[in-house]
Amino acid sequence: MIRRVYPLNDKTLNFKFLQNEEDFIVEEQPIEFSNSGNFVVLEIKKQNCDTWELIDRLSKFLGIFSNEIGYAGLKDKRATTTQYITIPKKYSKELKNFKSKKIEIKEICLHNKKLNIGDLEGNRFKINLHEVEKTDIFQIEKIIKLISKFGMPNYFGYQRFGKDVKDNLEKAKELLFGEAKMKDRKVEKMLMSAYQSTFFNAWLVERLKLENSNFKLLNGDIFYDIKNDKFFTPKSINEKILKDFKEQLITPTGLLPGRDVFKARDDALKIEQRYDDSAISEKGYRREAIVFPKNIICKYDMKKNICTLDFVLPKGSYATVLVEFLANRNFS
Repeated sequence: MIRRVYPLNDKTLNFKFLQNEEDFIVEEQPIEFSNSGNFVVLEIKKQNCDTWELIDRLSKFLGIFSNEIGYAGLKDKRATTTQYITIPKKYSKELKNFKSKKIEIKEICLHNKKLNIGDLEGNRFKINLHEVEKTDIFQIEKIIKLISKFGMPNYFGYQRFGKDVKDNLEKAKELLFGEAKMKDRKVEKMLMSAYQSTFFNAWLVERLKLENSNFKLLNGDIFYDIKNDKFFTPKSINEKILKDFKEQLITPTGLLPGRDVFKARDDALKIEQRYDDSAISEKGYRREAIVFPKNIICKYDMKKNICTLDFVLPKGSYATVLVEFLANRNFS
């Protein structure tokens, strides 16, 4: 798999990053709920339990189909995570009998519809980095300032591709180009998403190498308007586009190949078309190339050599990518 690069960082750090329930904490930043309707919103705090396991256990306990449970995003297993899900209101009384050592359920309010993927504002992360030398903390603080100013590459993190990366990508190719079939549509979709993601990451590496100091915008780029949640393609890269990008109001996007997706034009297309695959029948998407983490706080415990990070990322972005940026190396 292609190596993720971080051109703004010129130094490699060898701190230890552990993804576990003490050192990796995720808190979903929810949308505003309607406080009325036929769905109950549940706040779930869990340890060593991913979203699929949570849904499987709850659906079996309530005696309902798993697709009746709504969720806004998938959360890692090796972490302490807080996320929000919805269930039909008529099943909520049964929850008082649900018991689990690693799943804590809190009923918060009603909502007028089932939660779907993407129905969240973002995610807050609290991460401990171990064996951080005193001299390293200056470099970490320097890179945090650069990230605050310029944003960070919105790579898909290593979790996207699973433990057996090569095997998973080969399975995806067999589904695409061979005669392989898969009964579990959920697994098939995950494999295809991983395959699409390799094209985006490879494209992003090439675009980052065009200019070391900042992400170089090209004529024909498709941009995402962050405030208004819409895509657009300007006629050219003019002063207003440069200013809006600098002020973190817009960001360029890259392609996840597939059907029914807008393609770049002009100079941007010349690069993008090298990372396209018309054989992919899954829905295509565009993804922000650069994202802007918010509220980054860095605290250092000199006695324990632990650096604690606290920050918020937009939905769909990977905290492990920010940690890789600080270390200037890939973790997997």
